[in-house]
Amino acid sequence: MTMDVTISRIDDSFSRYEELLELIMGSFAYMDGVIDPPSSAHRLTLASLKDKAKDEIGLVAEVEGRLVGCAFLRLEPDFLYVGKLAVAPEAQGSGIGGRFLAEAEAIAHDLGKPALRLETRIELTGNHRRFGAWGFVRTAEKSHAGYERPTYIEMQKRLS
Repeated sequence: MTMDVTISRIDDSFSRYEELLELIMGSFAYMDGVIDPPSSAHRLTLASLKDKAKDEIGLVAEVEGRLVGCAFLRLEPDFLYVGKLAVAPEAQGSGIGGRFLAEAEAIAHDLGKPALRLETRIELTGNHRRFGAWGFVRTAEKSHAGYERPTYIEMQKRLS
């Protein structure tokens, strides 16, 4: 599927938070009943999403003026953390996720960060394979508070 996709940064002029929240919830809906604990996306509100966009580097993907994807990048001491990477179900497989990660790599390079880092749930093996295909390697298995078993994995991609 070829789409004319535009990737841009969320800035002070961005006002489409309701649409952005709907995009995230719709993109993460397949995880409901699959992952435990439930996705942190369920705790997002319009206010917390606006705060996230102020505190982190937000990216959005648009096709013909419609939001079809997003990612949030957070500075960490040794990494640029990639979170809330979401692509609308109808746009998945069109290269948007890869475009977000290429943009994240460029931003990490500009900021002097040697690697990207992300976390994905232990149950989401398709995500593990996808991120692996994009050059990420598993670096740790961790547990959410109150869980004895691993609930998520950390993956990193070293940048050249």
